[in-house]
Amino acid sequence: MDGVLAFCEGLPLDRFEAGGVLIAEGPASGRMFILVDGTIEVLRGETQVAEITEPGAVFGEMAALLGGAHTATVRAVGPVTAYRIDDAKAFMRTGNEVVYHVATILARRLQDATTYLADFKRQFAGRNDHFGLVDEVLEALVQRQRPAVSVGSTLKSDPRL
Repeated sequence: MDGVLAFCEGLPLDRFEAGGVLIAEGPASGRMFILVDGTIEVLRGETQVAEITEPGAVFGEMAALLGGAHTATVRAVGPVTAYRIDDAKAFMRTGNEVVYHVATILARRLQDATTYLADFKRQFAGRNDHFGLVDEVLEALVQRQRPAVSVGSTLKSDPRL
C-alpha cells in the first residue's frame, strides 16, 4: 500500500467532511480516488455495501475501466483525505503501479464473488425457485470474460477502454 500512496504523491489531494460525496452513483464523472486516510462508505441506492478504512483503497476504477456510469455512491463517514485522478481512463492506460494495484483489487473481488456464488450454488443445488438461478448467474459471469491475448498473439488495445 505504501508504494501506491508514494506513487500518488503530487496528485491533487482532496479533503471531505462527514457526508461529503467523493463519487455519486449515476453518470460517469471520469474521476477515481485513492484513500489516504479516513473512513468511507459505499452505497448502492440507500443500502450500505461496504465501509472502508484501508489507505490505498481505490474508488471509481470500475467506471473508468468499463467506460460506464458509477455503480455506487462513495461517501465520507468522517473526515477523509483522498488523492483525486481526474482522467481515470487515461491514467489507467499508463501501466503504472496504481494500475497493478487496481488489477489486484479487482481480482480479489472477483475471487470473493465467485467463491460466494459457488458456495451458494452448492447450498441450493436442485431447487426450482429463484435460488436455482445461480447456475445462470455463474454462466453469465464466465461468458463475459474475453481474453485480451492468446498464445502467440500480440496484445492489442481494446478501443472500449
